[in-house]
Amino acid sequence: MDPRLEQLRLATRRQFLRAGATGVGALALGTLLRGEQGGLPHFAPRARRVIFLHMAGAPSALDLFDNKPELVRLNGQPISEELIQNERFAFIKGVPTVLGSPYRFARHGQCGHELSELLPHLATVADRIALVRSMKTTQFNHAPAQVFLNTGFERAGRPSMGSWLSYGLGSENANLPAFVVLLSGRYSPDGGAACWSSGFLPSVHQGVRFRSQGDAVLFLSNPPGVDSAGRRRQLDALAELNQQRHAATLDPEIETRIAQYELAYRMQSAVPELLEIESEPEAVRALYGAEPGKQSFANNCLLARRLVERGVRFVQLYHWGWDSHGTSPDDDIVSSLPRRCQETDRASAALIHDLERRGLLEDTLVVWGGEFGRTPMNEARNGSTFLGRDHHPHCFTIWMAGGGVKGGVAHGQTDELGYHVAADPVTVNDLHATMLHLFGIEHAKFTYRFQGRDFRLTDVAGEVVAPLLA
Repeated sequence: MDPRLEQLRLATRRQFLRAGATGVGALALGTLLRGEQGGLPHFAPRARRVIFLHMAGAPSALDLFDNKPELVRLNGQPISEELIQNERFAFIKGVPTVLGSPYRFARHGQCGHELSELLPHLATVADRIALVRSMKTTQFNHAPAQVFLNTGFERAGRPSMGSWLSYGLGSENANLPAFVVLLSGRYSPDGGAACWSSGFLPSVHQGVRFRSQGDAVLFLSNPPGVDSAGRRRQLDALAELNQQRHAATLDPEIETRIAQYELAYRMQSAVPELLEIESEPEAVRALYGAEPGKQSFANNCLLARRLVERGVRFVQLYHWGWDSHGTSPDDDIVSSLPRRCQETDRASAALIHDLERRGLLEDTLVVWGGEFGRTPMNEARNGSTFLGRDHHPHCFTIWMAGGGVKGGVAHGQTDELGYHVAADPVTVNDLHATMLHLFGIEHAKFTYRFQGRDFRLTDVAGEVVAPLLA
């Protein structure tokens, strides 16, 4: 942001805050939720909202999206030492053997997308999705790779893409956050809250995690003995105190605190109805495989649709368990990988179907993928007889749909072993640049001044992947 505009913004807010305590929280909230970057969008957007389905642990493209007959032919043979010379692996030692996929692939839709038998539901929306088989990253451990995928930088501290969109475009519903996070699976992602952090942006733009049991947001409900009217009086009194403190310190986080109090107050009435997925017709719940009261990816996909149709800008789902090393049946590609697909395939496809029939897919961007790929070789850690693949940053696959994405295209390709990108590489920065472009944002111009320089989601790189655009 231009530093002169930043100073003007702060000065204007100081005038609002000094105007009086009455309604100060609502004024701050309105400003923050509508977005803070003047002049956006830069051009006509195709997308208004995004649902990002993050498969934490990194699914194996070689068993799902990127069929490699050569791996099957060479299965069990030592990999070329020249190919892995000077390579760093997370766990592989010595010269590993090639691992062909045990799964059949077939072509689907008019586009002929080649998909694994593990994804029968995704196959029904083949013509709606764009496969990007040439993704690559710089990180090969989970936490930094997840942070990089979400923030454009491998170390914690930068704003996540959801926070950037919240900052730039705000929410379309003043009663709900612009950025919501939903978790499923046994554990949280390795990158933790750094994946949905607001970084150096005002903290009102941080992703708000919704929980499936108890309060959707911790401490959202009033404690015993406090009713809505009493809470309103408390917030008005706090606004006066915060106003006085802000006038003395000009600390922008005080304004954020006011906005967060006000948003929480509004959410007390908006969130309970939102979470009532049992109010959905039985046929819709069956489409997703959703079961009210459970913590599941299916429930979260249905909830994501309810969130975006109510104006939430960015919804991010994390589903843990894709780290298929092959040390046991809990993390191999024969037992564990099919379970992860059973947990996610139906609901992912249902989300596309449901958004489309409601007229929402046209301007809702859906992205599915993990933080890196898996090796074409069997890991065989400590002589394990279970089949699995180590971390692999050189190539992996994601898919995108809706929101201005060209359905039915397959972008990029890997070599015959699925080891390196062979054509049309796409970096994490390129992905972010393309996503911002779909929202009508020129990524190089979308900045925030911090510690004396302008930062952006795409850091110092990134190119829009034009073949993906409808």
